[in-house]
Amino acid sequence: MPLPIRVLALRPGDRATLERWVRSRTTPQRLVERARIVLASADGLPGRAIGERLQVSRPTVSRWLDRYAGAGLAGLLADKPRSGRPKQLDAGQEAAVIRKTLEEAPPDGGTHWSGRLMARAVGVHQTTIARLWRAHGLKPHRVAYFKLSTDPEFVAKLRDVVGLYLDPPKRAVVFSVDEKSQIQALDRTQPGLPLKKGRAGTFTHDYKRHGTTTLFAALDVATGRIQHACLPRHRRDEFLRFMTRLERRVPKGLGLHVILDNYATHKTPEVEQWLRRHPRVHFHFTPTSASWLNLVERFFSELTTRQLRRLAVTSVAQLEAAIHRYIAHRNADPRPFTWTASVKSILAKVRKAHETLASLH
Repeated sequence: MPLPIRVLALRPGDRATLERWVRSRTTPQRLVERARIVLASADGLPGRAIGERLQVSRPTVSRWLDRYAGAGLAGLLADKPRSGRPKQLDAGQEAAVIRKTLEEAPPDGGTHWSGRLMARAVGVHQTTIARLWRAHGLKPHRVAYFKLSTDPEFVAKLRDVVGLYLDPPKRAVVFSVDEKSQIQALDRTQPGLPLKKGRAGTFTHDYKRHGTTTLFAALDVATGRIQHACLPRHRRDEFLRFMTRLERRVPKGLGLHVILDNYATHKTPEVEQWLRRHPRVHFHFTPTSASWLNLVERFFSELTTRQLRRLAVTSVAQLEAAIHRYIAHRNADPRPFTWTASVKSILAKVRKAHETLASLH
């Protein structure tokens, strides 16, 4: 006599959630598998047929049906902790590994430790080292870049620029302006493959160059809108052409406060003459080696990540068209970057950085 088929009764509202998990491209595959097991049982499929359809074992089917029966959806989300291997390092040994990581050079003459090198040095598996480094926030393979400004007017310029962000003047528009020069029109040498489930999108490591353009951009700090122009070069003439266009687009009666870096093109005698002819325009320069103070750099980073890094074009015209489209789409629903750091907090971090470097060197 055949055994009765086990039919799981779904709790109210759970079917919609389970089906959403199965359809979603972002649901972890292990959760998709569990949802399919439960749905198949609720639809009357026996355990053997579920295992054959989903290519899983009978114990796996039984486990997740039991988990759902006992705890509902929460039972599918939680993985019970496994016993695992016992710890291989005691507290003293862990401290020795951390000290070795921070203070000693690797035996191969390299600049930093790898997990395999450290594992061989202390006689444990590399996963033990990886787990220990992760617990202590150590990443020897990575390095963060920095540059402390040596500008003698650092504090005055910092207060000036941050003041424009946090307390802009009345009846004036604040723009963060810069150039992103030498943007290359690159095409890949072979067609790549699109993103698919279980595989990243691909493109070739080599490319063909088809020329360059320079993007002049002015970020309206209050609204987040971008005024821009793509020009073939970034000399004084192009900068003044862009500034003239920007000044004409601002309604009469409003002042223009423009935040700039210290690029020589921004400080030529011709630029100073232009400023005298346009008295409502005021330039505010960031300290040297402090481009992070210029908010438009945040937009350039976004543009690179979202558009330029994976773009494949066959001409400068196509490159510029792609930039124009991206900015037009962004300007349709602009969102400003919000500056939150105070002058006091920035100076505290800079002071701490100087003290740390002085103590080490």
